[in-house]
Amino acid sequence: MTGAMGLSTHLGLRIADATREARITAIRDSAEHSRAIDAFKERIADVRNVSDLMEDRDLYVFVMKAFDLENQIFGKAMIRKVLESDPTKPDALVRRLTDPRFLELHKGLGFGPDGKGNDSVSDKTWQDSIVARYVERQFIDGQATQSEGVANVLEFRQNAPRVNTWFDVLKDPVMAQFMRTALGLPEASVRLDIDRQAALFDRKFDLEKLQDPKERTRLERLYTIITDARDTSRIGRNAAVQIMSGVINSAAGEGRFVPITLDIAAIGTLPRHPYR
Repeated sequence: MTGAMGLSTHLGLRIADATREARITAIRDSAEHSRAIDAFKERIADVRNVSDLMEDRDLYVFVMKAFDLENQIFGKAMIRKVLESDPTKPDALVRRLTDPRFLELHKGLGFGPDGKGNDSVSDKTWQDSIVARYVERQFIDGQATQSEGVANVLEFRQNAPRVNTWFDVLKDPVMAQFMRTALGLPEASVRLDIDRQAALFDRKFDLEKLQDPKERTRLERLYTIITDARDTSRIGRNAAVQIMSGVINSAAGEGRFVPITLDIAAIGTLPRHPYR
């Protein structure tokens, strides 16, 4: 997908990687985010239960943003129940919600039974880990305003190491879309029931390979190439995209459409910088 500046996903990702450290520093140093970080570090150690967290709006908003739940901030009653859930019980709310972010929030904050007790909050290492999550989320969200494709790759990098089953992928819309694209699966497959979707993914890819950094890099390359090839706004500006889209000019100057089948295995062997 072409970003706001007209860049391909491939080029946008290269720029994001090259400027990452500078952008992370800029986020930490900005007036808005530095105030939020300082407030979190100053007050989080006083939190001993879920009620303490919920009653301090600044802390509550900070942790919700850190766990990519900004759009759920208004649902305080449900978040309270999530944090007070016992994840060891199959019928617990935090287990029944399909969105993996809620369980990640529960685990990350580490409250005890019924949301009482928390020894982690005084640990500087734990505090730094939550701040790092917050800053990383701001970085990814900033990229999303420029290129959804780049943001999806960054989400993939963050979540892929924690995937254990295809159901972990399917319950995360961004991960599922990323893997469908990288593996060349049709978008129509989302209409299949979840078991059939998982079986379809399993036939295309050995999930254990997802723990291999080199394999994740290969999937990123596939995703960016295919995403850019599907971007119709780039047709006419990039010869490779024209060919992959099936638009070929005849010698007489008349256009005709020739359907092209993408060989996913072949694409995976392309050089790391195919657009140079």
